[in-house]
Amino acid sequence: MLLCHGFTGSPQTLRPWADYLAGQNLTVSLPRLPGHGTVWQDMARTGSDDWLAAVDAAFGKLADRCEQVFVFGLSMGGCLALRLAETRGSALRGLVLVNPSLAPDTKLFLLAPVLKHVVRTLPGITSDIAKPGASEVGYDRVPVRAAATLPKLWSETTRHLGEVTQPVLVYHSTTDHVVGPASMRVLLAGIPGGQVTVRDCPDSYHVATLDNDAPAIFEGSLKFIQDHSG
Repeated sequence: MLLCHGFTGSPQTLRPWADYLAGQNLTVSLPRLPGHGTVWQDMARTGSDDWLAAVDAAFGKLADRCEQVFVFGLSMGGCLALRLAETRGSALRGLVLVNPSLAPDTKLFLLAPVLKHVVRTLPGITSDIAKPGASEVGYDRVPVRAAATLPKLWSETTRHLGEVTQPVLVYHSTTDHVVGPASMRVLLAGIPGGQVTVRDCPDSYHVATLDNDAPAIFEGSLKFIQDHSG
Protein backbone atom coordinates (compact mmCIF):
# COMPACT_ATOMS: atom_id res chain seq x y z
CA MET A 1 0.00 0.00 0.00
CA LEU A 2 1.24 3.45 -0.89
CA LEU A 3 -0.10 6.31 1.25
CA CYS A 4 0.20 9.93 0.09
CA HIS A 5 -0.13 12.80 2.55
CA GLY A 6 -1.39 16.28 1.73
CA PHE A 7 -0.14 19.78 0.94
CA THR A 8 1.91 21.36 3.79
CA GLY A 9 1.27 18.23 5.88
CA SER A 10 3.47 15.27 6.76
CA PRO A 11 3.33 11.47 7.11
CA GLN A 12 1.98 12.03 10.65
CA THR A 13 -1.50 12.62 9.21
CA LEU A 14 -1.56 9.09 7.81
CA ARG A 15 0.58 7.26 10.38
CA PRO A 16 -2.35 5.63 12.25
CA TRP A 17 -3.77 4.41 8.92
CA ALA A 18 -0.38 3.04 7.87
CA ASP A 19 0.08 1.32 11.23
CA TYR A 20 -3.37 -0.25 10.97
CA LEU A 21 -2.66 -1.67 7.50
CA ALA A 22 0.80 -2.88 8.51
CA GLY A 23 -0.86 -4.65 11.43
CA GLN A 24 -2.88 -6.62 8.87
CA ASN A 25 0.38 -7.98 7.40
CA LEU A 26 0.30 -5.64 4.42
CA THR A 27 3.38 -3.95 2.98
CA VAL A 28 3.04 -0.20 3.50
CA SER A 29 4.97 2.80 2.17
CA LEU A 30 4.34 6.29 3.56
CA PRO A 31 6.89 8.67 1.99
CA ARG A 32 7.48 12.24 3.12
CA LEU A 33 6.95 14.53 0.16
CA PRO A 34 9.89 16.82 -0.76
CA GLY A 35 9.89 20.03 1.23
CA HIS A 36 7.35 18.73 3.77
CA GLY A 37 7.78 17.86 7.42
CA THR A 38 10.68 20.26 8.04
CA VAL A 39 10.31 24.05 7.62
CA TRP A 40 8.24 25.98 5.09
CA GLN A 41 11.38 27.45 3.53
CA ASP A 42 12.26 23.95 2.30
CA MET A 43 8.84 23.57 0.73
CA ALA A 44 9.20 26.89 -1.07
CA ARG A 45 11.96 25.30 -3.14
CA THR A 46 9.72 22.43 -4.32
CA GLY A 47 6.58 22.01 -6.39
CA SER A 48 4.00 19.55 -7.64
CA ASP A 49 6.41 17.91 -10.10
CA ASP A 50 8.71 17.04 -7.19
CA TRP A 51 5.84 15.64 -5.10
CA LEU A 52 4.54 13.54 -7.98
CA ALA A 53 8.03 12.23 -8.74
CA ALA A 54 8.43 11.18 -5.10
CA VAL A 55 5.23 9.15 -4.96
CA ASP A 56 5.93 7.65 -8.38
CA ALA A 57 9.36 6.50 -7.17
CA ALA A 58 7.80 5.01 -4.03
CA PHE A 59 5.20 3.27 -6.18
CA GLY A 60 7.94 1.78 -8.37
CA LYS A 61 9.72 0.33 -5.35
CA LEU A 62 6.50 -1.22 -4.06
CA ALA A 63 5.64 -2.64 -7.48
CA ASP A 64 9.03 -4.36 -7.57
CA ARG A 65 8.24 -6.11 -4.27
CA CYS A 66 4.49 -6.69 -4.41
CA GLU A 67 2.19 -8.32 -6.95
CA GLN A 68 -0.55 -5.76 -6.32
CA VAL A 69 -0.31 -2.13 -5.23
CA PHE A 70 -3.16 0.02 -3.93
CA VAL A 71 -2.70 3.77 -3.50
CA PHE A 72 -4.40 5.83 -0.80
CA GLY A 73 -4.30 9.60 -0.45
CA LEU A 74 -5.49 12.48 1.73
CA SER A 75 -6.32 15.88 0.21
CA MET A 76 -3.60 16.74 -2.32
CA GLY A 77 -2.34 13.20 -1.74
CA GLY A 78 -5.62 12.05 -3.27
CA CYS A 79 -4.85 14.07 -6.38
CA LEU A 80 -1.37 12.53 -6.55
CA ALA A 81 -2.94 9.07 -6.20
CA LEU A 82 -5.28 9.73 -9.11
CA ARG A 83 -2.41 11.02 -11.24
CA LEU A 84 -0.51 7.79 -10.53
CA ALA A 85 -3.54 5.80 -11.63
CA GLU A 86 -3.57 7.74 -14.89
CA THR A 87 0.13 7.25 -15.58
CA ARG A 88 0.71 3.78 -14.13
CA GLY A 89 -2.45 2.19 -15.50
CA SER A 90 -3.08 -1.47 -14.68
CA ALA A 91 -0.02 -1.62 -12.42
CA LEU A 92 -2.19 0.11 -9.82
CA ARG A 93 -4.98 -2.04 -8.38
CA GLY A 94 -7.30 0.46 -6.68
CA LEU A 95 -7.61 3.84 -4.95
CA VAL A 96 -8.90 5.01 -1.58
CA LEU A 97 -9.16 8.80 -1.33
CA VAL A 98 -9.98 10.95 1.71
CA ASN A 99 -11.26 14.45 0.92
CA PRO A 100 -9.27 14.63 -2.33
CA SER A 101 -8.24 18.06 -3.63
CA LEU A 102 -8.81 18.49 -7.36
CA ALA A 103 -9.85 22.10 -7.84
CA PRO A 104 -9.10 25.57 -6.45
CA ASP A 105 -11.46 26.51 -3.66
CA THR A 106 -10.51 30.18 -3.72
CA LYS A 107 -9.23 32.58 -6.35
CA LEU A 108 -6.06 32.73 -4.28
CA PHE A 109 -4.69 29.61 -5.95
CA LEU A 110 -5.41 31.00 -9.39
CA LEU A 111 -3.58 34.20 -8.44
CA ALA A 112 -0.65 32.37 -6.83
CA PRO A 113 1.56 32.47 -9.96
CA VAL A 114 1.41 36.28 -9.72
CA LEU A 115 1.34 36.55 -5.92
CA LYS A 116 4.55 34.54 -5.58
CA HIS A 117 6.46 37.57 -6.87
CA VAL A 118 4.96 39.77 -4.16
CA VAL A 119 4.18 37.60 -1.12
CA ARG A 120 6.33 34.75 0.20
CA THR A 121 3.81 33.05 2.50
CA LEU A 122 0.19 33.04 3.61
CA PRO A 123 -1.42 31.64 6.80
CA GLY A 124 -1.42 27.84 7.10
CA ILE A 125 -4.34 25.47 6.81
CA THR A 126 -3.49 22.66 9.25
CA SER A 127 -5.47 20.82 11.97
CA ASP A 128 -8.97 21.01 10.48
CA ILE A 129 -10.08 18.25 12.87
CA ALA A 130 -13.29 17.93 14.89
CA LYS A 131 -11.94 15.44 17.45
CA PRO A 132 -10.92 17.17 20.70
CA GLY A 133 -7.22 16.95 21.41
CA ALA A 134 -6.24 15.76 17.94
CA SER A 135 -3.85 17.86 15.88
CA GLU A 136 -1.99 17.74 12.59
CA VAL A 137 1.74 18.28 12.19
CA GLY A 138 2.06 20.79 9.36
CA TYR A 139 3.26 24.25 8.43
CA ASP A 140 1.63 27.32 9.90
CA ARG A 141 2.66 29.21 6.75
CA VAL A 142 1.93 28.27 3.12
CA PRO A 143 4.77 29.06 0.69
CA VAL A 144 3.08 30.85 -2.20
CA ARG A 145 5.73 29.67 -4.68
CA ALA A 146 4.86 26.05 -3.90
CA ALA A 147 1.11 26.72 -3.92
CA ALA A 148 1.48 28.24 -7.39
CA THR A 149 2.31 24.78 -8.76
CA LEU A 150 -0.96 23.19 -7.60
CA PRO A 151 -3.15 24.42 -10.50
CA LYS A 152 -0.90 22.54 -12.93
CA LEU A 153 -1.31 19.30 -10.95
CA TRP A 154 -5.07 19.75 -10.68
CA SER A 155 -5.37 20.52 -14.39
CA GLU A 156 -3.31 17.55 -15.55
CA THR A 157 -5.13 15.18 -13.22
CA THR A 158 -8.67 16.31 -14.04
CA ARG A 159 -7.96 16.33 -17.78
CA HIS A 160 -7.13 12.61 -17.68
CA LEU A 161 -9.69 11.35 -15.14
CA GLY A 162 -11.44 9.41 -17.90
CA GLU A 163 -8.34 7.22 -18.14
CA VAL A 164 -8.71 5.96 -14.56
CA THR A 165 -9.84 2.34 -14.84
CA GLN A 166 -9.39 1.23 -11.24
CA PRO A 167 -12.11 1.05 -8.58
CA VAL A 168 -12.15 4.17 -6.39
CA LEU A 169 -13.40 4.48 -2.83
CA VAL A 170 -13.82 8.04 -1.57
CA TYR A 171 -14.33 9.16 2.03
CA HIS A 172 -15.91 12.61 2.10
CA SER A 173 -16.32 14.76 5.20
CA THR A 174 -19.67 16.48 5.25
CA THR A 175 -17.95 19.47 6.92
CA ASP A 176 -14.59 20.39 5.41
CA HIS A 177 -12.98 23.80 5.92
CA VAL A 178 -10.07 23.16 3.54
CA VAL A 179 -11.38 21.42 0.40
CA GLY A 180 -14.69 22.64 -0.98
CA PRO A 181 -17.42 20.83 -2.96
CA ALA A 182 -15.86 21.63 -6.35
CA SER A 183 -13.34 18.81 -6.00
CA MET A 184 -16.00 16.14 -5.56
CA ARG A 185 -17.95 17.52 -8.51
CA VAL A 186 -14.84 17.31 -10.68
CA LEU A 187 -14.08 13.77 -9.54
CA LEU A 188 -17.57 12.40 -10.10
CA ALA A 189 -17.90 14.12 -13.47
CA GLY A 190 -14.54 12.87 -14.69
CA ILE A 191 -14.51 9.18 -13.81
CA PRO A 192 -16.91 6.79 -15.55
CA GLY A 193 -19.97 5.87 -13.52
CA GLY A 194 -19.89 2.74 -11.42
CA GLN A 195 -16.19 3.00 -10.57
CA VAL A 196 -16.55 5.39 -7.65
CA THR A 197 -18.05 4.64 -4.25
CA VAL A 198 -18.52 7.61 -1.92
CA ARG A 199 -18.90 7.24 1.83
CA ASP A 200 -19.62 10.19 4.09
CA CYS A 201 -17.64 11.03 7.21
CA PRO A 202 -20.32 12.85 9.21
CA ASP A 203 -18.25 13.37 12.36
CA SER A 204 -14.97 14.59 10.88
CA TYR A 205 -13.47 17.66 9.24
CA HIS A 206 -10.78 17.71 6.55
CA VAL A 207 -8.09 15.57 8.20
CA ALA A 208 -10.47 12.66 8.67
CA THR A 209 -7.63 10.18 9.08
CA LEU A 210 -6.93 11.72 12.51
CA ASP A 211 -10.58 12.41 13.31
CA ASN A 212 -13.63 10.63 14.70
CA ASP A 213 -14.35 8.66 11.52
CA ALA A 214 -10.80 7.31 11.21
CA PRO A 215 -11.67 3.77 12.40
CA ALA A 216 -14.37 3.48 9.72
CA ILE A 217 -11.87 4.67 7.08
CA PHE A 218 -9.24 2.17 8.17
CA GLU A 219 -11.63 -0.78 8.33
CA GLY A 220 -13.35 0.17 5.08
CA SER A 221 -10.06 0.48 3.23
CA LEU A 222 -9.01 -2.98 4.38
CA LYS A 223 -12.27 -4.46 3.11
CA PHE A 224 -11.75 -2.58 -0.17
CA ILE A 225 -8.34 -4.24 -0.54
CA GLN A 226 -9.81 -7.65 0.23
CA ASP A 227 -12.67 -7.15 -2.25
CA HIS A 228 -10.43 -5.99 -5.10
CA SER A 229 -7.34 -8.14 -4.70
CA GLY A 230 -6.79 -10.58 -7.51
